[in-house]
Amino acid sequence: MPSLKDLRNRIASVKSTQKITKAMQMVAAAKLRRAQMAAEAARPYAERMETVLSNLASGVTGSSAPRLIAGTGSDKVHLLLVLTAERGLCGAFNSSIARLARDKANALKAEGKTVKIICVGKKGYDILRRQFAAEIIEFIDLREFKQVGFANAEAIAQNVLARFANGEFDVATLFFSRFRSVIAQIPTAQRIIPAEIPEGTKQTDAVYDYEPEEGEILEALLPRNLTVQVLRGLLENAASEQGARMSAMDSATRNAGEMIKKQTQIYNRSRQAMITKELIEIISGAEAL
Repeated sequence: MPSLKDLRNRIASVKSTQKITKAMQMVAAAKLRRAQMAAEAARPYAERMETVLSNLASGVTGSSAPRLIAGTGSDKVHLLLVLTAERGLCGAFNSSIARLARDKANALKAEGKTVKIICVGKKGYDILRRQFAAEIIEFIDLREFKQVGFANAEAIAQNVLARFANGEFDVATLFFSRFRSVIAQIPTAQRIIPAEIPEGTKQTDAVYDYEPEEGEILEALLPRNLTVQVLRGLLENAASEQGARMSAMDSATRNAGEMIKKQTQIYNRSRQAMITKELIEIISGAEAL
């Protein structure tokens, strides 16, 4: 049975932790609003970009199709671009993305494919390097940036494009967490090379004449589309991270409250038992006299 002093120290320690988790919850709530607005603002642009590419790609066939759509003709080497957070204390946010990437990597290796991984974010790197240290070819650290933006996405996209141009891989897949709500973040895998052209987005109520030709426009738009998709992944991740952290800190705060309540009950019972014992000893001594 712990002493009263130990119980008091334990209660004080949990109360201090509760103050920290409450403060972190409030900070995450403030950051979530900005991150959510940025993610939601990027969605229409990315979706419209996909619509434009779909219309352009429908007029390009065979050898005239750019490599970023047609691919290399092989799928032996796969690049996994895994976006995670730089910090923890956000529940299962990082581990969910890493688990999706790990399952994909294991499935590809089981098929005899070669897997290469680029980790954007320290937490994903820390998780994946335990099993895929040999497959990780680069780690991109964004901790120095308070808020990610287009410049960060463009640097990452140019890195991937340069590796594709050098023939280092055939297929690239982007992993991130799509923000739905504070309590719901959806780990997502999106193929970015060859670009996934969604079906059913072609506009059939209008006819377009392109100048220059569709192939030339695609050559210019596809690299920018890759940057846009990476940017959307980074912004969705930022909102998902703050939502997950807000939810995790709320749970931690409530759990701390429950622990304080239980420890206080134990403290009061122990104190009452000690007082009762002392009273019995006093009464017993008085009767002996």
